[in-house]
Amino acid sequence: MKKIGLDVGEKTIGVAISDALGMTAQGIKTIHWTEDDYSIAREALTPIIEKEMITEAVIGYPKNMNGTIGPRAEQSERFAKWLEKNFDLTVHLWDERLTTMAAERVLLDADVSRNKRKKVVDKMAAVMILQGFLDASQ
Repeated sequence: MKKIGLDVGEKTIGVAISDALGMTAQGIKTIHWTEDDYSIAREALTPIIEKEMITEAVIGYPKNMNGTIGPRAEQSERFAKWLEKNFDLTVHLWDERLTTMAAERVLLDADVSRNKRKKVVDKMAAVMILQGFLDASQ
């Protein structure tokens, strides 16, 4: 049973999937979209969900540092409800505080150029979100 991890932002959605055993997460792509234009997300996610036989989704839930819910977290909640309804998946919201910053740090430590970092940071954040969920589920 594979899972998909999503880092949903205003302009991009980082995408990662798990292996069949639910042990590891691999980044697969970054979707460029206009927030709230769900047709772009549907077009990009449908072939992945179908081909990989995804049964669950884990969406980054960007709470504020004090644990409160702000506008970004509310957007993640809306996206989660849309995903659940349109793809008939079990959807989990996963606290992703500092995930993008951690992904950026990993890429910096690996000496990845700024230009390349911009292209992969959202995908890397999706990996960290999904891997955190997988690790906590074992």
